[in-house]
Amino acid sequence: MKIMLRAALLAAPLCLAFAAPAHADDSYPVKPGDYVEIGMITVDDGHDLEYMNWLAGQWRKRQDYAKAQGWITGYEIMTNEFKRPGEPDLYLVTRYATWASDAESDKRGDAMRAYMAQTDAQMQASSAQRATYRHQMGSMLLRAWKWKN
Repeated sequence: MKIMLRAALLAAPLCLAFAAPAHADDSYPVKPGDYVEIGMITVDDGHDLEYMNWLAGQWRKRQDYAKAQGWITGYEIMTNEFKRPGEPDLYLVTRYATWASDAESDKRGDAMRAYMAQTDAQMQASSAQRATYRHQMGSMLLRAWKWKN
């Protein structure tokens, strides 16, 4: 998770660079909205319920806490209903209004570990256990755009 966050943080300035012309020119009919992080997940046969139970428990608890803290604006799970070979089964979507600085990200990580009552070692062990049947194919960072009027 830390690797995904760091990759997203590195990508954010690039996104902002491309967004700059829209800020500079009031003639644009759109304005920047949320950043949208999408995790692409495959689940081995026979483990769908196991993974969905984890998502409904630990993942949801983390996301709800992050939303209550104002760190994210929303999240959702999407399934790939007509999956083709090489495509993910699930898309885990998280929306952010802004990116946290490194210092703020560290503070949030500390707060999350305290809230979840888990150490880094415990979180890594849990992730390793899920990795036996759940595989992350990659992730994307997108930016939503909103109509000005």
